Amino acid sequence: MNFTLHIWRQKNGDIKGDFVTYQIDNIDEDTSFLEMLDQLNEQLIAKDQDCIVFDYDCREGICGACSLVINGYPHGDKKATTTCQLYMRDYKHQTELWVEPWRAESFPVIKDLTVDRTSFDNIIQSGGYVSVHTGSAPEANALLVDKHSADEAFNSATCIGCGACVAVCPNASATLFVAAKITHLSLLPQGKIEEQDRAQKMFNQMESEGFGSCSNHRYCERVCPKGISVSNITKMNQVLGWA
Repeated sequence: MNFTLHIWRQKNGDIKGDFVTYQIDNIDEDTSFLEMLDQLNEQLIAKDQDCIVFDYDCREGICGACSLVINGYPHGDKKATTTCQLYMRDYKHQTELWVEPWRAESFPVIKDLTVDRTSFDNIIQSGGYVSVHTGSAPEANALLVDKHSADEAFNSATCIGCGACVAVCPNASATLFVAAKITHLSLLPQGKIEEQDRAQKMFNQMESEGFGSCSNHRYCERVCPKGISVSNITKMNQVLGWA
């Protein structure tokens, strides 16, 4: 398989970037998307050229670091899939690919396809801690949690904080991410004590980081690799006393 790649190159956040076109040939259809970029980098290094910087860690769809927009879709157009889980056979009918980083002021470009998502860390930290008694771990069955709440809390907790929701939103809103983190703890007894205070702090931090407001486009739900539901936003609004 042969591909024409238009890849965003940018030396740092202070220098204007642009797309650079590359040709890569003889790619096996079972090669992953990131492995394809690895092969391209090997070719660039062999030519004594600067390799393309992109982010990754687990390559198993767990960490959310592989934050690439491919042909206009965060993580590509395959539903419930991270970039690292894509294979080149998924693009056998799209041999010309445009690859760029997340587009949001709150995710400044570090270099090429890598962005700084420290703003997400700041939102998480602003929520503080869960109040628990010190000492040995309590008996697991001492705190009763109904199955529906446990299931919904787990669904919210599957958010990997990749930022695809921000990248696709016309307002660059992080509301789905923040709502998932708030809902996760709000559904569990351990998170009830600081529930409203935590939600308000995290929401305020989201706004101070420069993310936009939610206007219910629901693109975030469509591109989320873990299928986080916008029902989390409804729950967050209830906790904040807005619904």
